[in-house]
Amino acid sequence: MTYSYFTSTSQSMFVRPLRAVASPQAVAVVFTQWQQPRCPWWTGQSDQQQTCFPTNNKKHSTFSWNEWRRPGVLPTSVPQKGFHPFAGRMDHSEKGPPPKKRKSTESKASGEQVQHCSKHSSPRESREHSSEWLKNVIGVPLSPGKFPLSTENTGSKAELKRHWEDLSVPHGCAAGSLHKQTFDFTVMSYNILSQELLLSNAYLYKHCNPHVLEWGHRFPNIIKELELHNTDIMCLQEVQEDHYHRQIKPRLESQGYHCEFKRRTGRKPDGCAVAFKRSCFSLLSCHHVEYFRKGIPLLDRDNVGLILLLQPVECSGSACNLCVANTHLLYNPRRGDIKLAQLAMLFAEISRVTKLSDGSSYPVLLCGDFNSVPWSPLYSFINKSRLEYFGMPMGKVSGQEEGSRGQRILEVPIWPPSLGISQQCQYEFQPKEAKVKEMERETSLKLLKNACIEHGLKLTSAYSHILKDSKQPEITTFHSRSAITVDYIFYSPIQNKSVQTDCSVPTEQGLQLLSRLALVSEAQLVEVKGLPNQHNSSDHLPLIARFRLHS
Repeated sequence: MTYSYFTSTSQSMFVRPLRAVASPQAVAVVFTQWQQPRCPWWTGQSDQQQTCFPTNNKKHSTFSWNEWRRPGVLPTSVPQKGFHPFAGRMDHSEKGPPPKKRKSTESKASGEQVQHCSKHSSPRESREHSSEWLKNVIGVPLSPGKFPLSTENTGSKAELKRHWEDLSVPHGCAAGSLHKQTFDFTVMSYNILSQELLLSNAYLYKHCNPHVLEWGHRFPNIIKELELHNTDIMCLQEVQEDHYHRQIKPRLESQGYHCEFKRRTGRKPDGCAVAFKRSCFSLLSCHHVEYFRKGIPLLDRDNVGLILLLQPVECSGSACNLCVANTHLLYNPRRGDIKLAQLAMLFAEISRVTKLSDGSSYPVLLCGDFNSVPWSPLYSFINKSRLEYFGMPMGKVSGQEEGSRGQRILEVPIWPPSLGISQQCQYEFQPKEAKVKEMERETSLKLLKNACIEHGLKLTSAYSHILKDSKQPEITTFHSRSAITVDYIFYSPIQNKSVQTDCSVPTEQGLQLLSRLALVSEAQLVEVKGLPNQHNSSDHLPLIARFRLHS
């Protein structure tokens, strides 16, 4: 019997009786076709001749701003100039955007092959293959042609242009005439994107060149940005613990900063950090807030907050003290009840730290990623100090998704009295366990008539959320599924309005907003290929403002 042998550098020896399969001519044709490369970026052929990826001729429409739209204020669409990061647009169906899930141990495996040729891969499928898709991100070399980059995802040489907006009082007023003691300083709030979260949520970064997602590329860019702005206070979110201790903290300390860090409870390796210049402030106290509470089902998430009480070195006396709070609230768009409870816990601790014996309070700076859009009920609660929530769907609280059908309604009260926090977001005496259930029942009956939560911090936003010139929405975060505002700097403004218009002395202490680094529109981010990109190494933009402390 006649045998034919075939060997290849990439295949094991193939031995099979030819007569048992087909004629020698037919087998020769099969071998000839099998050996031909099938992708044009290997053979140099044009896309019209061959392609290794199925094509999808369906055209995606531009991204819709339904979540933010208000009559006469926001646009119905933003022009896309050849770059479409939102594959299929944000899903406005009842299922809403997928929550950020815990990274599984499977994400570290590297033995499976990635299927790049499917027409539509779901976010779930993308997460399953995230570690394989981003092998080069963690330093494992890829075979030639693994990522045949097009002109749409190779990054952009153009840099994002941002300018400062002056909001100070008229130049005729001398700085010293505003109050007995004043102190000017700058503050930054910045979600720097944890590398672990990037890897476990790779479906959010399909529009990016994989090179710009490498930590070796991202870290120098982030440090460069921090040092460029050189703010007196930095509030950072999604700071990965190992990167903080080995790279970020040593670098900032060498620049004259004092650093504090609080890691999330649970398995996630990131947390919140606050750094301040030792030449500007001294630390009076530091307080960690853990939102996880064992035995309370509502508070089973691992988010945290960090509160610092600072004193300017140029001011003397407790009247100069400043409270700086930093947090990253839960992402899940459908769990507004958890977000409100987390916020209540943070407000209770801020109130305790800032309360003075005469009933007044220190000024407050509240920074962070609140995972809520402007004009949402949660934003309104922060800004207006009050929220009537009776009959409100949980998914409406943060405004991250549009549909509310089928969602649960906020319970009354939102958090149980056993938490020890009142509906005014203040710590209160906790009764013995025997009386807890009775108190909960009585509280529920009272609140059914007026389901309302309040706080007494009197906060306002440093940003207006609408661009002054174009009237477009400001954007703080941009990735493959959305472009919205979720990051904020809130502050305690001076209550006396005269400080904003003339040189009269205010009767109360507080913070005056002097200027801010302007944010940008979605269209401007599209021009630089979205976030992260070659120059901006997070999927969030830093918020920066300059304040004057009156004491």
